[in-house]
Amino acid sequence: MDYTYTGIAKMIDHSLLKPTLTDEELEQGIRLALAYDVASVCIMPYYLKRCADLLAGSTVKASTTIGFPHGGHTTAVKVAEAKQALLDGGEELDMVVNISKVLSGDWEYVRADLQAVIEVTHAYGQKVKVIFENCYLNDDQKIRLCEICGELNADWVKTSTGYGTGGATDADLKLMRQYSPPHVQVKAAGGVRSLDRLLEVRALGVTRVGATATVAILDECKRRLNL
Repeated sequence: MDYTYTGIAKMIDHSLLKPTLTDEELEQGIRLALAYDVASVCIMPYYLKRCADLLAGSTVKASTTIGFPHGGHTTAVKVAEAKQALLDGGEELDMVVNISKVLSGDWEYVRADLQAVIEVTHAYGQKVKVIFENCYLNDDQKIRLCEICGELNADWVKTSTGYGTGGATDADLKLMRQYSPPHVQVKAAGGVRSLDRLLEVRALGVTRVGATATVAILDECKRRLNL
């Protein structure tokens, strides 16, 4: 085995973003993430402060979404969301690009929108993942986004929200790794539901995955490592 339990667990952002999750289910999800010692909990914004409080003192980071899931919020609203999340203890923010503006080819707007959120987040010493929603984009658009994210020093580029028409594909992950500079990491979201799939995307250069199947993935990891 060329991996450890910690190495795999610290690739997983445990996703708690389904709009039907209750407070009780969110609590259970946070405690599950703590028990499995994953990388982060990505939770609905209104519950982030509680999440950060529960994770305090652990190695699991509190994270949430910005402009989720369609990216069509105004830049001012995205910045306000980011500031609130940072004040609530958010350490990583998963921000959706303005998909309409990407499809319209308004790259000046796209850049300014991303820059505003990245700058405020970095000013707080925290990190940003930029969600492309690749299922709606062509390769040229994905490549341009990778270039912009590299120039703006985004921390990750991310395939999808998990709420579009498709998730992380090998072709997209290879493209994103190829066209992103070394300082920008790649996150796969959508369809990573088993340890084998996680290992496949890891081999393509992915350092983080968004997952709801955390238990299945990490229980299998423990089984294979005889833990």
